[in-house]
Amino acid sequence: MQRYKLIIEYAGTNYVGWQRQANGPSIQEAIEDAFQKFCGETLNVYAAGRTDAGVHALAMTAHVDLAKDYSPDTVCGAVNYHLKPHPIAVLACGRAEDNFHARFSCLRRAYEYRIVNRRAPLALDAKRAWRVAQKLDAAAMDAAAQHLVGKHDFTTFRAAACQAESPVKSLEEISVSRAGEEVIIRCAARSFLHHQVRSITGSLVEVGKGRWRPRDMKTALEAADRTRCGPVAPPDGLYFVRAEY
Repeated sequence: MQRYKLIIEYAGTNYVGWQRQANGPSIQEAIEDAFQKFCGETLNVYAAGRTDAGVHALAMTAHVDLAKDYSPDTVCGAVNYHLKPHPIAVLACGRAEDNFHARFSCLRRAYEYRIVNRRAPLALDAKRAWRVAQKLDAAAMDAAAQHLVGKHDFTTFRAAACQAESPVKSLEEISVSRAGEEVIIRCAARSFLHHQVRSITGSLVEVGKGRWRPRDMKTALEAADRTRCGPVAPPDGLYFVRAEY
């Protein structure tokens, strides 16, 4: 049995998320089906993160065990061939140690949220970013975001259906920056709660619009109350950027 480490890119718009589910097509299902067509095996592909419906990935790390020892180039090429026409691609493949696990070995995960701050509708970036028409103050958003850095009870920014045992997480980094009409939110932590990044993003946009002051982010966090969260951002602009080991 040979374990392989995969780096995968995908557009999640038309999928129920990474994880295989009964209510629609998933990224995991598409990749596992491609492997079955390639090598005839029914197997499981494990990912560093379980992205939600509509969320994308620039470089999701995953692993899979195959009965036969193929060259990584063969695995990469064959799986990409069988993934057509899904908007999913294996960017890289390599042999991994038996004790490597894409999810449990991961030390840090990084996400990015793309906002296009303009009045005109999105043509090229439809379902790839969140369009916010009202002018956003990215500097104020960044100041507000710094109140979230560190170990906190993130109940306010947690989905009601979140199944995590504890709402306490350590947010290691978060920043908000502007590049032209794009406002980018970047964050990194060992793990995240369900909808945590989207919940934080929606609240930061309230700051950017001037409806919240930067210190209101701290007040909302300390309330540990889901009703104090701003509107949850749509999945369109959220990207899994990388897993660190």
